[in-house]
Amino acid sequence: MIPITGLYIAAITTLFLVLSVRVIMYRRRKKIALGDDGDKGMLKRTRAQANLVEYGPLALLMMAALEMNGAPGALMHVVGITLLVGRCIHAYGISASPPVMRLRVLGMVMTLGVMGFCVSALVAASILQ
Repeated sequence: MIPITGLYIAAITTLFLVLSVRVIMYRRRKKIALGDDGDKGMLKRTRAQANLVEYGPLALLMMAALEMNGAPGALMHVVGITLLVGRCIHAYGISASPPVMRLRVLGMVMTLGVMGFCVSALVAASILQ
């Protein structure tokens, strides 16, 4: 069982659903059937959604592996909250008009920091077993 990671899977999936609805609504409003049709607003929305899909699943998979390896619950929540906040502020930073680069960068630093921590912890757990 991975109840803590499950909570963050649900939270990140909720963020994905919000970003997806934003894409769908914009497509309908602008009548863009495929791609971004050169529309910068569409491009920003699809990139915010796609970036979450590019980074979220791997980070969540590593969280699940950490939890299955017995990581403390408090640590799992710190990792999960950091990932969720990082993904939220990145999505906002990339899709705002104009884009807020500080938030975009901070969101990526938080996301990559979580991933780097998970990699280190998983390698250490493997070596110490």
